[in-house]
Amino acid sequence: MADITAAMVKDLREKSGAGMMDCKKALNETAGDMDAAMDWLRTKGLAAAAKKSSRTAAEGLVGVATAGTKGAAVEVNSETDFVAKNDQFQQFVREITQVALATGDDVEALKAEKMPSGTTVEEVLTNNIATIGENQSLRRARRLEVSQGAVVSYVHNQQSAGLGKIGVLVALESDASDEVLQGLGKQLAMHIAAAFPKALNEEDLDEAEIERERAIATEKAAESGKPADIIAKMVEGGIAKYRKEHALVSQLFVMDGKTKISDVVAKAGKDAGTTIVLKDYVRFQLGEGIEKEASDFAAEVAAASGVPQGN
Repeated sequence: MADITAAMVKDLREKSGAGMMDCKKALNETAGDMDAAMDWLRTKGLAAAAKKSSRTAAEGLVGVATAGTKGAAVEVNSETDFVAKNDQFQQFVREITQVALATGDDVEALKAEKMPSGTTVEEVLTNNIATIGENQSLRRARRLEVSQGAVVSYVHNQQSAGLGKIGVLVALESDASDEVLQGLGKQLAMHIAAAFPKALNEEDLDEAEIERERAIATEKAAESGKPADIIAKMVEGGIAKYRKEHALVSQLFVMDGKTKISDVVAKAGKDAGTTIVLKDYVRFQLGEGIEKEASDFAAEVAAASGVPQGN
């Protein structure tokens, strides 16, 4: 048997796009011949993933799962919405969400974790790309946990249990009953899905984003022609409003439009006779921040059929 080195496996993996264990097996099967190993992967349908890896994957599914005081959310992308309806893809997202719930949310570490099948997340993903025929990627994951209380989930535009376009987790720390926490958590999660807060508290907002808003507000205020001290007050007033509108605890509850989220939580705690603390939240929206490639569907069909388009 040829001496298969880690460098050889890495080289084949980069060329083929196949999983590490598949590359190692291919090299063993072909006595270390790189070209023959590539052909071996192609015959197994595993090298096909490489050709698809450069295509934009902005569709897919967000998955959420909870278990008492823990919850996890993941986003797995595909090229088209059709794949999100594929049973194989849905099962993969569902299983990887459970893996994240059990092991953590570092994406690179998550790829190396074992799935129920015994193979790693990355190997299953590579196989899915080859068998389903579209580029797919594990984009992000988050896990929340409280010492006591509950992590509550909500899925907007749900396609299947725990899977959809927007996934939300709400972490509530309290000794209140599970019924109270589930009811409050669901309402907060629905608010988060609709209101899209950018941080839990005002001090957690991205300062770089605050400075961009300040620059815009300063330019607008300067057009008023008012004195510098008045302009400064106008700018700070605008920034204060921005912070309140984008921090979850200071947002107005979408269900009544007048009560701050912090007050909603405080009232729920008072009614339950205990303290409830909103510790954290997660809001994953499918494809958020991904630039989709513009495409001309008619041109794609014409190109695939070999029929030239008219002028």
